[in-house]
Amino acid sequence: MNSQKYVVVDIETTGHSPAKGDRIIQLAMVAIEQGEIVDTYTKFINPQRKIPAFIQDLTNITERDVEGAEPFEAYAEEIYRQLEGSIFIAHNIHFDLPFLQAELSRAGMPKWQGLAMDTVELSRLVYPTAFSYKLQDIAAEQGIHLKNAHRADDDALATAELFLRAKQELAALPYDTLVLLHKRSFQLKSDLSRLLFEITQEKRNGQADRFGRFRGIPIVPKAERAQALDDSPQQTAWKKGLEKVNPEYEQRPSQVAMMQAVERAIRERSELVIEASTGMGKTLGYLLPAAAYAKESGKQVVISTYTTHLQDQLVSKEVKLAEEFLGAKIQVALVKGLSHYIDLGRFFELLHGDDESYDETFTIMQVMVWLTSTRTGDLNELNVSSGGQLLIDKVRRSHLRKLTKLEKTVDFYEHALTQAERAHVIVTNHAFLLNPHNQKRAILKNVDAYIWDEAHQVVQAAVAHKEKTFVYTQWRYVFGQLGSFDENQLFSKFYRVADSHGFGRVPDLLQMESLYMKYTSLFDEVTLYLAQAFQNKFHNSRSRKCASLLDELDFERDRFMDFLRFLNSWIDIAQTILQKAEHYTELTMDERLVLADFRYWTEELMLKSVEFSEIFLFPKEDEVSWIEGDLRSMPTSLSLYKRPYEVASLVNKFIGQARGERAVIWLSGTMSVPSNERFIVNQLGIPNHVAIDKFEPADQFYSGAKVYIVEDMPDIQHVSQQEYIESVADAVTQTVLVTEGRCFVLFTSQDMLRKTVDLIQDSQLLDDYMLFAQGMSSGSRMKLLKSFQRFQKSVLFGTNSFWEGVDVPGDALRAVVVVRLPFTSPEEPVFKAKSRIISKEGINPFMHYALPEAVLRLRQGFGRLIRSKEDKGLFIVLDRRIETKSYGEEFLHALPEVPVAKVSLEKMVTDIEHWYNRQG
Repeated sequence: MNSQKYVVVDIETTGHSPAKGDRIIQLAMVAIEQGEIVDTYTKFINPQRKIPAFIQDLTNITERDVEGAEPFEAYAEEIYRQLEGSIFIAHNIHFDLPFLQAELSRAGMPKWQGLAMDTVELSRLVYPTAFSYKLQDIAAEQGIHLKNAHRADDDALATAELFLRAKQELAALPYDTLVLLHKRSFQLKSDLSRLLFEITQEKRNGQADRFGRFRGIPIVPKAERAQALDDSPQQTAWKKGLEKVNPEYEQRPSQVAMMQAVERAIRERSELVIEASTGMGKTLGYLLPAAAYAKESGKQVVISTYTTHLQDQLVSKEVKLAEEFLGAKIQVALVKGLSHYIDLGRFFELLHGDDESYDETFTIMQVMVWLTSTRTGDLNELNVSSGGQLLIDKVRRSHLRKLTKLEKTVDFYEHALTQAERAHVIVTNHAFLLNPHNQKRAILKNVDAYIWDEAHQVVQAAVAHKEKTFVYTQWRYVFGQLGSFDENQLFSKFYRVADSHGFGRVPDLLQMESLYMKYTSLFDEVTLYLAQAFQNKFHNSRSRKCASLLDELDFERDRFMDFLRFLNSWIDIAQTILQKAEHYTELTMDERLVLADFRYWTEELMLKSVEFSEIFLFPKEDEVSWIEGDLRSMPTSLSLYKRPYEVASLVNKFIGQARGERAVIWLSGTMSVPSNERFIVNQLGIPNHVAIDKFEPADQFYSGAKVYIVEDMPDIQHVSQQEYIESVADAVTQTVLVTEGRCFVLFTSQDMLRKTVDLIQDSQLLDDYMLFAQGMSSGSRMKLLKSFQRFQKSVLFGTNSFWEGVDVPGDALRAVVVVRLPFTSPEEPVFKAKSRIISKEGINPFMHYALPEAVLRLRQGFGRLIRSKEDKGLFIVLDRRIETKSYGEEFLHALPEVPVAKVSLEKMVTDIEHWYNRQG
């Protein structure tokens, strides 16, 4: 293997298409032999056309850099000679190699022939938990120096280092894992099978490794998953740690006061509500006294956050910081819901299947590598493709499948529960605690305090826990996986296995076939019927995407009964046969895989059947059901949802048992609004005698902030949406140009966001900027945020999820632009239904529901701007209602005391120029 020559290639170009005239402007090559970099080659190349401004900004390659260089034809033969006899390597080989081949062909050279390896594919395999596989990101994560990203010479060198590093990682894998990887590697898109074969051959006679095994699959041994326990009492040391933490860290009187309040509530086992503003150290403010109490008393404290991402952040960052302050180890256990963890038995079954897509094959390979390093078994650690996510969903732990004795000994979820029983602090999420199944677990029996961080989100978590959904395309996908006997899909394989071994009677199997044909046919009938009722309601609508309360449609629920009856009959027969099959041991691995797949999809249908009946057949007065769809694509776009109106009863079902016996502490940065102090606490069912303790940051914390209200924007209620969007696009463009990017633009409507971004792009006024738009740019919220932070001249357009829970410290965020006050649309089904109920009680739904909700959201939006006292930034409101309506003062009073300027757009732009000069 070491005698093989590799050449790493990177090119920078004027664009993506050589066929449309794009050309190479820089090419670099790095030669690798004997496992070391032995030579480098780099050339600027004259493209004989202008370099677009965006490319110059991205690569920092200017016209001056290439004006003295030769065109590609002058270097073509030299480049070809360098590549001969080598394995071609690139980061995203599907761009570099075809582009280079096209240029070689244009220069009259033959196309290069040989093996090619893609370090994107290699990185995804070797580092399956990496946040991003862009070269800049993966290099930074692996500690590889990349001086100037998007410069061919630096990129090629970093790619070479990445290749060598990844090759070493592969060589460190256990032999059994390498064999399993090599078996599947022939389905990969680049020639990594060659690399895996050579490494496997070199390791064939290797020594025994340290890994455990589950049915031949190497995994991290159980002993390495456990934390070292320290159960020695440290009463005095912990108390001293609390007393001296502030001088060591930063003078924050509010934080110390909050610590004392939390400590007092825990010791007295009382209930406490805290609103802790941004910048006063909320997380440490509760974590330190909680950990101190747990360590001293031998009792446990549960900390719950809204998202699993916040869970991970708390454990990986905040706990370590707390340990530094306190000079002692905090025993922390991270516990998530069952479905977050891998089912090793199910993965073993899939490992022995065939007929896989590329995404399925690659994801299986990623999981095999991941199992040699993960100590949690948390599938959220993995970064897989959207196609791979379908396979991940198949290997999740489920209450519907019981583990064997062997599986229990290595199961990650069981291990997490065991660790939790021995921890000082248990970190979990709201959804886990609100699940009645988890509330009975032994890990909560020794708990003295529940701390709910981001407590305002408990409402949303409770709603999500009770939500039922019907999505047409998901149902059709499940039907397609099963198929009929004639379609030669999964059911036909199941039929043959059941019939050949005798645990399925032919009459029963034939009846299943008949029932399948009936319920799929009836499904088409009832969904078409529902779609027609939906279209009838909106036949005069100009909107393509519409939503309606289900009880506002004219349809008969009884028509759904026959479909459900035939479906449930099919499920009953399937379950009976599958139960009989459990006792048969004389099955091949392929037959076991067929049964496992069939069981999985049968369980999916069971869950969907329950949701279907609850949505369509059993409406409840305390729940709201609604339907959404696109009038252009019926019935395929149909989705239905069912949620509870209020969640206080669900929350109190759990917390009510704890009150008086355990401390219950609710914390958030936004627990109240000026006109309705108890807006959130009432939704949570917190007793009236529990006051809200507010803790503010130090003086001058918001000294770097300023609010602008743009007075000459059109009134959104008096102009067309198109006219308002044109004004928004102009205001955003001028703001971005004067701040030089680094702006969040927050919308309440995806449709308005899309139209605004389209208009800005059409104007070409921001062509020098990177525009990232939620719902338009690819990637998750966190990936969009990471991309936004990577570029100096960037703008992020976001909707609901960007109003809160996003941290962009320092100069990375200069301005937040609020396009509309964040009111929920009065036509939004849940809001509409809840407003009806509130009105019946004689309460004004706008003042007591819509307005407080919008004010809270605006506070959360402002919280994105200033995250530390060193930050400076602008909060720009384009919606004039904040000054023209009487309720506008509610929004302004909810913001911190910062300067507010009501000015024209032109005056604001001029003022911002001067403001930044003064601040900078």
